[in-house]
Amino acid sequence: MAIDYAKKYSDLVDEAFRLGSLTNSLVNQNYDWVGVEAVKVYSIPTVDLVDYTLTGSSRYGSPSELQNVVQTMTLSQDRSFTFTIDRKSVDDTMGVMAAAAALRREIDHVVIPEIDAYRLAALATGAGNVVTTEPSKSNAYEIFLAMQEAIDEDKAPVGGRIAIVTPAFYNYLKLDPAFIKASDIGQRIILNGQVGEVDGVPIIKAPSSYFPATCSAIITNPMCAPSPIKLQDFKIHDNPPGVNGFLVEGRFRYDCFVLNMKKDAIAINMTSPQTT
Repeated sequence: MAIDYAKKYSDLVDEAFRLGSLTNSLVNQNYDWVGVEAVKVYSIPTVDLVDYTLTGSSRYGSPSELQNVVQTMTLSQDRSFTFTIDRKSVDDTMGVMAAAAALRREIDHVVIPEIDAYRLAALATGAGNVVTTEPSKSNAYEIFLAMQEAIDEDKAPVGGRIAIVTPAFYNYLKLDPAFIKASDIGQRIILNGQVGEVDGVPIIKAPSSYFPATCSAIITNPMCAPSPIKLQDFKIHDNPPGVNGFLVEGRFRYDCFVLNMKKDAIAINMTSPQTT
């Protein structure tokens, strides 16, 4: 792409909009990946109840050894970027191509959206409950209730739930005549991207491009998904060898995992469920 050198141009740059991370509130940082690339989590099962008997030597039932299941969470995403800005480009565009601003722009518009989309894909893939109804303005609230019901039936905690939806699903919800709690939409905003609450569940709206195909809504709990960002290394080199100007480099390692014993606290609306 050619560089347009300034003749008589404004020093105000036409910046693209940036949203910031919309998924930080959906995940947790409860596990420590410092010094390692994989963390193992033990899941301990339960045993069934039996009737107590009044005779014999095993009155409580026949004991069996309690087992465990190990889930290994290995970081898989190791991403990077690089670009140069020639000194002439900085000098002859009235400074609008400053390296620090360019780095900030890369993080805001490329790095953060990728991590957000990756997290939503992980939540959708790992969800224990899927509602496959095609959303419309006449059934969006019913779908939302069905997602809540599925999580309730799996005995997941009511507190702490957060929903993230596409703009279309949010609009359908507001237009649904069955949605009689419209006042919830005006509740206090405490999360980035939050547009209100529905039945006490904070609602975050995110671009549909962040969601997996055919997925329009996710209800989750932050406890379900550890999402480490192990490495964030961003550098600006002034006059590196071979370049009169700046070399900008960035590397970040991250991932997102759904805990095996917590997946039933996640419900999604996806009309064509993913196969694993």
